[in-house]
Amino acid sequence: MSKRQSTLMFIVSLVISGMIFLQMGLYIISIVAGWNAKFNLVVVCHSWLRSIGLSSLEYALDALVIYTLSFSIWKIGSQIVHAARMKKRFEQYRERKLTIELNRAYGSGKEDFIVVSHPAPIAITMGFVWPKIIVSTGLMNLLNEGELKAVMSHEKYHQENRDPLKLFLLSLCALTMWYIPILKWFNQKYRIIQEVLADEFAIEKQRTSVNLASALLKMLKVGKPKKMSFTYASFADTSVNYRIQHILNPVKGVQLELPLKVTLISLTIFSLLCVLFIYALA
Repeated sequence: MSKRQSTLMFIVSLVISGMIFLQMGLYIISIVAGWNAKFNLVVVCHSWLRSIGLSSLEYALDALVIYTLSFSIWKIGSQIVHAARMKKRFEQYRERKLTIELNRAYGSGKEDFIVVSHPAPIAITMGFVWPKIIVSTGLMNLLNEGELKAVMSHEKYHQENRDPLKLFLLSLCALTMWYIPILKWFNQKYRIIQEVLADEFAIEKQRTSVNLASALLKMLKVGKPKKMSFTYASFADTSVNYRIQHILNPVKGVQLELPLKVTLISLTIFSLLCVLFIYALA
């Protein structure tokens, strides 16, 4: 599994979304501030729609702009609120002694891990700026030392790669710009690839896949943890069955063939926007 593939998907998703967000942002600013938005893509769309007798669709275009930006702001605000609430709850159930011991055993000198008192097995990485790894006492009681070390290495990969932030950005793009369906495909595949890469990182650290596979099987028997209402990277929340199969047969990688129909629809929509923008600048 190549990290270059996941990086490419992340960059392409941000470029596509960024260009659309930029145009919509300029359009809103031009209305509010009275700027001359002559070369703005959405304004060009308005003129084009009027020229072919579809002026009523201007309102639909306005609605799409308002919806996309408003929904993005709402998702960001919701993420901040839910993450703050969960962080406060974790602090209330923090096991200070176990937290110190876990950081001494697996940390890098900083407080990378926080142990919370909870019967369910939990291992997640949360936080955008300074990600923290949250581990429950239920997980520590379920796994042996080797399995726990494998899980900690897996989550350390997510922490060092700042996956909570990247996962949130891709999810935000896919949800707000549903009219470009390839973004949803990128989001789904990126999540799987990052979990596989984190697994490979843990296996490389221990030079064996036994502990990681055993930990995944135990988590699978217990059942998937309850989904929380904010973005995080979880050890046992994404494609557990697939990851076990990949550990048993690492030669078989993630299928990354672009879906033809989704790709064509996305390219058509995106290309149309680009053509209109080029026409405006001509």
